Amino acid sequence: MNTNGLRSAVSLFSGCGGFCDGIEMAGFDVHASVELDKFAAETYRFNFPKTPLIQGDVCDFLTKSREETIKKYRLQSIDLVFGGPPCQGYSQIGTRDLLDVRNVLYKEFSRIVNTLRPKLFLMENVPNLLLMNKGQFRDEILREFARIGYSNATFVKVTAADFGVAQVRQRVVFLGTRDEDEIPVDLRQAFEAALEEFRVPRHYTVDEALSDLPDGVVPSGQSLAYPASRTLSALQKMMRLDFSKGAYTKAVKNARGIGGLPRMLYNHHTKEIQARRAHLISMLKPGCKADSLPKNIWNGARPEKWRRLHPEAPSYTILAQMHRDLSEWVHPHLNRWITVREAARLQSFHDGFVFQGSEWQQLKQIGNAVPPMLALALGRAASAVLQTSGQIKTKRKRGIMIQRRLPTMSLAT
Repeated sequence: MNTNGLRSAVSLFSGCGGFCDGIEMAGFDVHASVELDKFAAETYRFNFPKTPLIQGDVCDFLTKSREETIKKYRLQSIDLVFGGPPCQGYSQIGTRDLLDVRNVLYKEFSRIVNTLRPKLFLMENVPNLLLMNKGQFRDEILREFARIGYSNATFVKVTAADFGVAQVRQRVVFLGTRDEDEIPVDLRQAFEAALEEFRVPRHYTVDEALSDLPDGVVPSGQSLAYPASRTLSALQKMMRLDFSKGAYTKAVKNARGIGGLPRMLYNHHTKEIQARRAHLISMLKPGCKADSLPKNIWNGARPEKWRRLHPEAPSYTILAQMHRDLSEWVHPHLNRWITVREAARLQSFHDGFVFQGSEWQQLKQIGNAVPPMLALALGRAASAVLQTSGQIKTKRKRGIMIQRRLPTMSLAT
């Protein structure tokens, strides 16, 4: 733990910073982040100006000048290493290629864990990883962490909507603690019990995330006057700049990119839509897909090609492929695609988080991100496990000290 009272952490595969945002809100101080993509790094730096970001391949991190790097970024005693290696090789909609080079990036994650020896690690990915090739990668990952001294490793499956994200996004999180700490608890059970404390009583809907945002949009790179609204959902109060609610206080929001900008609504722009497509989506009812359209409009093939969000349910998964085609993310009420800001809201990025780069890159960053509110729950559960671990170690040390102080009893009569 740092002198400022915060637990220390290192972020790998940081992207634009969704995972970091939640982990920081959970009470961790991120000493260093690593991200390869220069466009995601631009957004990260804009929103985390005080966090050192190492822009480069994670494969190069802590390979050369290791001791100097550890000293420079204060990595001598790290509580948590966290991150989400690229998932396209495992994803149901990705390549699902057993030979995809991204499938073995967990070995770079484990190499860094082995170097830094954090008390705990969190590694996020898609659930299909557990099933791919009859669990090959699941088992290889657990064996790899056992090999480096984290045999107390396991995984949990989570759904983002359970933790306040207006999106049914399912993920698997691998976690583990050091063998030398000898934590005498079932790690999965302890982590899931901690997560249970942060579940929301019901799932937020798309309308609860978006209904206060303007119908009109602006060209990419421009901003709007911040919208006023009399009726706001609890989720909107968490997202908006003019409210403090839960962990999303005004101070938290102002600590991000909005802190150096006028109080405006940023990133509320979207891809242009052709008249033919606008006519097609006008026939889509809320929550419906292309197979609901008249046969003369669509033949029913690949029904997910066109989908309108349902206003009274959580969104389906926000994906990086939005940057190529937004036809699966039609606004719940309007005949247009959702905007970058609306996609961010559905991922639980508050309005103080400002995305940089082209519209294409912004959508890609959002789709690739770990939702901050899910990350917050994971960070809080991690903190609870670390606290339990610390208490157990303290009791164990006290027990040893007491034993040493006890007088030696003679058996002689």
